[in-house]
Amino acid sequence: MALFSNLGNYKNFGLLVIRVGLGIMFIYHGYPKLGGGIKMWEALGHSAKYVGIHFWPVFWGLMCAVVETFGGFLLILGLAFRPVCLLLLINLIVAAASQLSQGAGLGGAAQAVEDAVMFAGLIFVGPGRFSMDKK
Repeated sequence: MALFSNLGNYKNFGLLVIRVGLGIMFIYHGYPKLGGGIKMWEALGHSAKYVGIHFWPVFWGLMCAVVETFGGFLLILGLAFRPVCLLLLINLIVAAASQLSQGAGLGGAAQAVEDAVMFAGLIFVGPGRFSMDKK
């Protein structure tokens, strides 16, 4: 369609929009978890049992909150982009496994699955030109 034919020239801007949008949402969801304290971290960490990790739930819960919060900041900046995408992908796989195992079905796990697919793709695509990783 002629109306959209030139938008391919703005791929880097599109990646910036994706990075900023996802980054803001992950900060929004991660910051309360980070400030939630040990009880929150332990509850989060128990979700790791659905992928076979049954030890140190407080540590894994804290790591979940740290990855979401600081990963969101790094996404926005485009700094350490691919490692952050990988960590967020792992985080989302655990979240989807937890929701599916608790009987929420695909509808309950949809957001985690959709975000996981996005991060899996972004690992290959990269952060774009408007990032701190740009050389």
